[in-house]
Amino acid sequence: MFPKVKLSHMPVRIAAGALILNAGWDIRQLPEEAAEGVQEMGAKAMPEVNRLKTKDFREVLSDSELTLGAALLLPAIPSWLAGAGLTAFSGGLLRMYLKSPEMTKDDGVRPTEVGTPIAKDIVMLGAGVTLILDDLFRRKQ
Repeated sequence: MFPKVKLSHMPVRIAAGALILNAGWDIRQLPEEAAEGVQEMGAKAMPEVNRLKTKDFREVLSDSELTLGAALLLPAIPSWLAGAGLTAFSGGLLRMYLKSPEMTKDDGVRPTEVGTPIAKDIVMLGAGVTLILDDLFRRKQ
């Protein structure tokens, strides 16, 4: 009935899921001014987010993070699917990081002090890709 999730996938799924679930909850609680700042940062990666009202942006972002966090925590969700969500989410964060000059040093890659918290999200990208690949290769065997 439920997909078989490898026990070795659960530590990364729990760690990333709890982190993202918490972030989704925190974003839901953001005051309007702080949410505007998050929206401005997000618009660097995806200018389309500026079409949303700040309240709507905050709700969509919060709901997305809560959904992704829950998907990672639920073993009923196949690892390839949870990994795809994690890869897309962290890829968007890294795109924002690379498009924000204040987050990178002059070389455009290494993080400044401001960019370090987002640059660390490359670990989530690696975890997401690992979940996808491991699940797909396991199916082929």
